[in-house]
Amino acid sequence: MNITGTTRLYAILGDPVSVVRSPGWWNGLFAHAGRDAAFVPMQVSAADLPRAWEGLRAIGNLEGLVLTMPHKQAAMTLVDVLGGSARLTSAVNTVRRLPDGRWEGEMFDGEGFVAGLRARGIAPEGRHVRQLGCGGAGRAIAFALARAGVASLALEDAAPGRAGALAAEVAAAFPAAAHGGEPDLLVNATPLGLACGDPLPFDAALLSRRVAVADVIPNPEVTPLIAAARAAGCATATGRDMFEGQARLAAAYFGIDA
Repeated sequence: MNITGTTRLYAILGDPVSVVRSPGWWNGLFAHAGRDAAFVPMQVSAADLPRAWEGLRAIGNLEGLVLTMPHKQAAMTLVDVLGGSARLTSAVNTVRRLPDGRWEGEMFDGEGFVAGLRARGIAPEGRHVRQLGCGGAGRAIAFALARAGVASLALEDAAPGRAGALAAEVAAAFPAAAHGGEPDLLVNATPLGLACGDPLPFDAALLSRRVAVADVIPNPEVTPLIAAARAAGCATATGRDMFEGQARLAAAYFGIDA
């Protein structure tokens, strides 16, 4: 990589960022596309995000940002313009600088997650989904699954009231995705599996060949949940599959052919 005074900058903001794999993917894309650009990780805590954001806005050659935990919902109030999916899900994971200097935010986690499922041969249509986690990524995934035509969507979250509130929003937008049915797609949209010793997000007794399992954690790609699911004969989609799906959508948003 040849970084010069004309290099355009992109960054991923999160806490932690030690687990992200996106810089390698993005920098490989820039090299392949012949772009004078570089992508770097930036460790920013939730408490520091508003202060960091003001500094980032002042960097004239910063073209775009990718947001990961825990910033996807907080960034809603920091961007100047929201795309359609960001407004629907109340979360942002990709931000670009507009020609007039304003920042526009959009959310690609949900559609990227569905693309990852399809890449692994897991069609969401007609599935009965049980999803754990209704934060920024979880919200986007729930709406995307409903849009894709799942038969039912059961949501759970550790925060009191969050799952019920999201279920009501999804049902209002996509009435066909009702609650009910024996789950045949389990979705982990929580951080469980990031840390060594984390418990499985779902009871291992739920795992069988008739059930597909998807995880949002990209590193480690084979989380304990994915390992247990594969041992039980389940079809699986990993956080890496989701990342590649949403990264291609984000690249197009930045005007780069992926």
